[in-house]
Amino acid sequence: MYLVTAAEMGQLDRLASSEYLIPSIVLMENAGLRVVESIRRHFQERVKNRRILIFCGKGNNGGDGLVVARHLLNQGAEVKVFLLARPEDMRGDARTNLEIYQKMGGRLYPILGENHLQRADIALLYADLVVDAIFGTGFKGAALGLPASVITMINKANRHTVAVDVPSGLEADTGRIFGPCIQATWTVTFALPKLGLVVEPGASFTGRLEVADIGIPRKLVEDQGLKTHLLTADWCRANLPGRKTDAHKGVYGHVLAVGGSPGLTGAITLTATAALRAGAGLVTAAVPKSLHEILETKTTEVMTCPLPETAAGTLSREALNPILERLDQCNVLALGPGLSREPATVELVKELLPHLKVPAVVDADALNALATDPGILAGNHGPLVLTPHPGEMARLIGTTAARVQEERLETARRYAREWRVALLLKGARTIVAWPDGQTFINPTGNPGMATAGSGDVLTGIIAGLMAQGLEPGTAAALGAYLHGVAGDLGRAALGQHALMAGDLLNFLPAAFRNLEVDAGDAAGLGRG
Repeated sequence: MYLVTAAEMGQLDRLASSEYLIPSIVLMENAGLRVVESIRRHFQERVKNRRILIFCGKGNNGGDGLVVARHLLNQGAEVKVFLLARPEDMRGDARTNLEIYQKMGGRLYPILGENHLQRADIALLYADLVVDAIFGTGFKGAALGLPASVITMINKANRHTVAVDVPSGLEADTGRIFGPCIQATWTVTFALPKLGLVVEPGASFTGRLEVADIGIPRKLVEDQGLKTHLLTADWCRANLPGRKTDAHKGVYGHVLAVGGSPGLTGAITLTATAALRAGAGLVTAAVPKSLHEILETKTTEVMTCPLPETAAGTLSREALNPILERLDQCNVLALGPGLSREPATVELVKELLPHLKVPAVVDADALNALATDPGILAGNHGPLVLTPHPGEMARLIGTTAARVQEERLETARRYAREWRVALLLKGARTIVAWPDGQTFINPTGNPGMATAGSGDVLTGIIAGLMAQGLEPGTAAALGAYLHGVAGDLGRAALGQHALMAGDLLNFLPAAFRNLEVDAGDAAGLGRG
């Protein structure tokens, strides 16, 4: 599903009117009707006598709210419209809908000063629902003055609130919030979701997100060359690797997982096991030789391989050729979990990357090694997926984690293009950027996944999917989605506080099962 900025949505609206001859007032009417339908569902189709307050600004968002008011009034609801403007300041389609509402006998209460707030405050005490149509997608900065007071008053009333298109006070392009912002119970957004609704902190103010069709032609959307996407189950299902009835393990690839150091054998174990859970036919965990026996004990289905080590028990530079020789029998490398920052190990990583002939997932301490010489990423290398958290990304590009968080989308896009990699930037609403500019935002996952080893599981999932033939960017996006679903299933069963990385492995089969289509079902055979 495409995600759009305010400018992109504005262009779609203009072209729908100019090229497809759909009047703007028809789009406004459709938008308002979709909100009314959503409100009817909220009240289980019983809106008569419901006390509904609609707060409108003077722009098109307010016009949408007035359409909502008209139709709810027609359906027997007790509607009050609080207008944060003088009626004579309304223009265009919004003005038309205001006049229709007034001709219908609708109650209108302008809020032009602090002395007008008391009526709204009292009405909120008895409201069954609040409709927020104050600011639309063009809003930027902080809500100030009367709008700020109204937004604060609505939030304080703690009533169910539906936001029209975007919650007022939220920047549609960035999700940033610089002042009071409506805390919506749910948001009905039009045509396509706006970027700010699905990234933090905006996502936390959006509530449940509904995307409403208002009649923008599909062909018009597809012709715009939009490059930002919200990951959906349908997209992931379409890209899930198939399984053939006559296949054998060799068909599904061989992952070499390289990592581990004293005290960090769990990381490489999680990665290797996750690769198998993700469907790889074979997985070998290559670790410092003194840890080999531990890995033999910790794993059952995973094969193991001892490698030359330093005096500290980490991988040494002498491990380079053995790794390259092993890769002759493997088709994907997972590099970094538990690797350590021992100087010799850092040098191994920097020497290994330019020699790779197979795709690789680079994570954890392998990323920290590259941070000592990020120019390696700008040089020649094979297909890569980088999976940094904000701190690791900051080290790679010489900035702070806070700056990375402030510019997550821009950062992921820029460096995916410059380094010619698929870049997965972890965090709430993980971002996956491809070298060609296509960018995916993952809606799955929860704070319970902020636990040791969670990223190691993600690395293994992506490597396992790549082993089955998926392109790096596709594997990264699908892997992020599945990883988050496993976390959400774990939260539902165990709660957030108790969730561990091992639980993600246990719930990963169910995450895959949610996307799978049985061969019998696909053939129309059913289950009888």
